Amino acid sequence: MLNLIFGSIIANGEITGEGFIASTLCSLAIGIFIAFMYTLKNNYSKSYIITLALLPAIVGIVIMMVNGNIGTGIAVAGAFSLVRFRSAAGSGQEITSIFLAMAVGLATGMGYIGIACIFAIIITLANLILNQSRFGEKGNEHKTLKITVPETLDFEGIFDDIFEKYTSKAKLENVKTSGMGSLYQLTYDIEMRSKASTRGMIDEMRQRNGNLEISISRPVAVSSNEL
Repeated sequence: MLNLIFGSIIANGEITGEGFIASTLCSLAIGIFIAFMYTLKNNYSKSYIITLALLPAIVGIVIMMVNGNIGTGIAVAGAFSLVRFRSAAGSGQEITSIFLAMAVGLATGMGYIGIACIFAIIITLANLILNQSRFGEKGNEHKTLKITVPETLDFEGIFDDIFEKYTSKAKLENVKTSGMGSLYQLTYDIEMRSKASTRGMIDEMRQRNGNLEISISRPVAVSSNEL
């Protein structure tokens, strides 16, 4: 029984018609399962979901065509995976799903259909459970705060008392000029206190920056061009 689950349907690296069809159909089925599980708790586009569904079959045929040369197969499959990330970096969830689909394709391409099925189920369920739990969450929420101030305002320490009231951490990350040098844009990395009012903090800051633009967003990396 274990041999049927963990054994390979491609014996001695020889591809038969039955083995090719079984491997391809199983790759598609597992790919669709991975894609479906990804849609449960993640933002996604249709093109990305289709990519996840088809990638195991594509990687599987690559492995079969290199006729058991695993090193060559992994190199080619790795080159294929880079296409997804050429224009924009993927999120952690996207990268994990891509590598999961590749791993399934490697297993089915070698004929280990049982291993591919079990592995896909374990990883997708673990991913779903971890996303549902508080695993990896921080106690307080980090945000990026951007404040526009006039050039005539001495901004050094002017918001310190507000930060003390609403945040547990506030660090000035970047300062740049805008509006032909008539304005400064200050970028802070802040950690909001529990149950602190974001609106209340903004209202108090508006009274000091001349009612100019203030924005709060998820943490963003400061590029080298802005430093």
